[in-house]
Amino acid sequence: MTAPSIVHVIDDDEALRDSIRMFLVNEGMDVRTYASADAFLANLGSASTGCVVTDVRMPGKSGMDLLVEIARLGLALPVIVITGHADVPLAVRAMKTGAVDLLEKPFKGDALIDAVRRAVAVGRDSQLTALSTQEAQSRLAMLTARETEVLGRLVRGQPNKIIAYEMGISPRTVEVHRANVMKKTQAGSLSELVRMFLDIGRR
Repeated sequence: MTAPSIVHVIDDDEALRDSIRMFLVNEGMDVRTYASADAFLANLGSASTGCVVTDVRMPGKSGMDLLVEIARLGLALPVIVITGHADVPLAVRAMKTGAVDLLEKPFKGDALIDAVRRAVAVGRDSQLTALSTQEAQSRLAMLTARETEVLGRLVRGQPNKIIAYEMGISPRTVEVHRANVMKKTQAGSLSELVRMFLDIGRR
């Protein structure tokens, strides 16, 4: 089960911060506000899901700094950046750094709500992917060294007889290892097992 999505609003402008909060709360969203990026980072325990709305330019740690930090921490928190007219080049750089959307001041409430809904959906997908990857890794970690070797050979497409010959064991023993691998990983088929193995290898 995933945790409820929270919209984290970070801006040193108190009036704008409160205005954004009002728009989102009226849409039934759970909103937390912070006067600085450091205040947000200090409360990461409650920031595990949802999305971030942040100004690009702020005293102290900037929105760009925050983007980099969120990426470094591996948080599944999509970031929407807010920018004034003069900050467009910086905002474009923020998009390239990983922001999922850009709102240029002044923006309408509907535009904000639409952007937040898209970002929350992206965050949910990322969180589910992270959870499924973590679960697959924990299952594969239960394999013995022999089972892991058999799995690697299965993924390379080797038949049981070749695996048995190259590992110096009987085909029957290979079948036992293969059955154990299927059971421990909870894979429903060989193709699912291979996909699980390859997905973990790519992450």
